[in-house]
Amino acid sequence: MYAPERQQEILRLAREGGRVDVLSLAAAFQVTAETIRRDLKALDRAGLVRRVHGGAIPAGRLDFEPDLAERESTAADEKDRIARAALAELPPEGSVILDAGSTVARLAAALPLEAELTAVTHSLPTAARLADHPGIQLHLVGGRIRHRTRAAVDAWSLRAYAEIRADVVFLAANGFSAAHGLTTPDLAEAAVKRAAVAAARRVVLLADSGKYGQEHFARFGDLTDVDLLITDTGLAPDDAAAIERAGTEVVRA
Repeated sequence: MYAPERQQEILRLAREGGRVDVLSLAAAFQVTAETIRRDLKALDRAGLVRRVHGGAIPAGRLDFEPDLAERESTAADEKDRIARAALAELPPEGSVILDAGSTVARLAAALPLEAELTAVTHSLPTAARLADHPGIQLHLVGGRIRHRTRAAVDAWSLRAYAEIRADVVFLAANGFSAAHGLTTPDLAEAAVKRAAVAAARRVVLLADSGKYGQEHFARFGDLTDVDLLITDTGLAPDDAAAIERAGTEVVRA
């Protein structure tokens, strides 16, 4: 089977099943996993599928949302570098909002013991990382907890963010671009992210380069709402320059 034929069959399987994984495809087509990854990369570039950890989903699945375990293991090295770079943006003895997201949770885990901050979060995993930190005054925002992300959403969360003003919000997004703005699969989470942005004087987006150009169902802001984007070196210099020309500072960690 030639590569275009194999890619067409992969696309059919993805559309029928909603998702394909590299190892199963390699076994089915009797080729190496690296060959399948090249096929998926070609389909991704053509806009027909979107690559995710271990496989791909059809490009039309804007509501696709990976679970916590998958998000934690995707681009782990890049997320660690982003989290370390974000430490430089902590306000001295100030207040921060920590959004729900795997990279933001890494930032929480990396906070030095000597840090003294007021921290607000609606993320249970992030709160768990900070609960025993001696210098953190932790405020946990309540609401309905979404099982997939362990984040609080709905009216209680929105009211809480309407009542505060923080120095910095460390924001997460499933997708970001100048064309489509900041997006996430769930409308309720998008509303809380929007409220968190409104509650902070400075917005710092922590997002690995794999999310650049991705578009999801719920839009919660423009890229121009972000003061600083901290990403990894996978974001092309030309793309970083275009983002900066629009008014958002970019750090490639």
